[in-house]
Amino acid sequence: MTSTLSGTHAGRRERLAALLPAREAGAILVTRAVNVRYLTGLSSSNAAVLVRADATAVLATDSRYAETARALCGGVEVVEERDVAGALVTRASGIAVEAHHLPVAEYFRLAGKRGGEPLRLTGLVESVRRVKDEAELGLIRTACALGDQAFADVLPALRPGLTEREVARALEVRMLELGAEKPAFDTIVASGPNGSIPHHSPTDRPLERGDLVTMDFGALYAGYHADMTRTVAIGEPAAWQRELYDLVRAAQRAGRRAVRPGAAAHEVDAAARDVIAGAGHGEHFGHGLGHGIGLEIHEEPFLSPATPETGRGHGRLDDRVPVTVEPGVYLPGRGGVRIEDTLVTREDGPELLTRTTKELLVL
Repeated sequence: MTSTLSGTHAGRRERLAALLPAREAGAILVTRAVNVRYLTGLSSSNAAVLVRADATAVLATDSRYAETARALCGGVEVVEERDVAGALVTRASGIAVEAHHLPVAEYFRLAGKRGGEPLRLTGLVESVRRVKDEAELGLIRTACALGDQAFADVLPALRPGLTEREVARALEVRMLELGAEKPAFDTIVASGPNGSIPHHSPTDRPLERGDLVTMDFGALYAGYHADMTRTVAIGEPAAWQRELYDLVRAAQRAGRRAVRPGAAAHEVDAAARDVIAGAGHGEHFGHGLGHGIGLEIHEEPFLSPATPETGRGHGRLDDRVPVTVEPGVYLPGRGGVRIEDTLVTREDGPELLTRTTKELLVL
């Protein structure tokens, strides 16, 4: 229900408020739940916050959360109201809204409540969230450590006959035992030919000797996500499997080295993608290299080829931005390899948060 970062929210609202004059906005109405949490500390299924250009703020929520909001959200006026957006939309002039989140019908309803004054369209909070403060990075670091430890603890139990579902369950249970709130996302375990499917859902297929097994998992800790992928071999791998693994490992190393402040998102992607394409497997790496991570498992920035239609692959990395680097090669009908780490851009080189070995482990 609550955030552990109560001392930082006023500063976040100030950073957001400083962006409003350039948009000719007097305030921004934030309705996306994850953004409300980021700005106030309140985790709720029904809340909105109005942040004015002078950084004053009003938080609206209903009776289920009002007492928590008053206790938790210092420096913020709290309004108890079921219609949270409607309660705030008339409290400032020149209001901007989260156009990427607000349904069209809701936009027109709120515009109507303002008596004709148009609402400005913007999506600013995510741009503020890209750069993490050290408290946030500490929570992500802890979440990553839980995943690392769970992997190390489960690894000795992997053997032929264990099913993909059983492996996924073992990883998730161990993360919970170590202190995670829950898995950061649905765990992926893909064995043998299923490894050619990047987001394969675990099945009752048993692990077999000669399989490569890809495990993509992470812990959620205090609202912050971790993400890592490791591929292991059950029994001695074939020559093609070792070659594929070595290729992905080289690409992943190149991608990690490219993560630095000032680097263009598409250039980081290219650093790894060019290694794979140069080995003749460009068509077998179809997804982006990585993504930002924090209060959401996938958030800005997105490391991918530049795509004007979605905006992904554009922009440059700043200092203190956590991202994943996760190249993969997927051979239909045969299997695949993916290696993924979470790391943070730093002026003196990327900080690696998922530390378990990237060597091919043969079990």
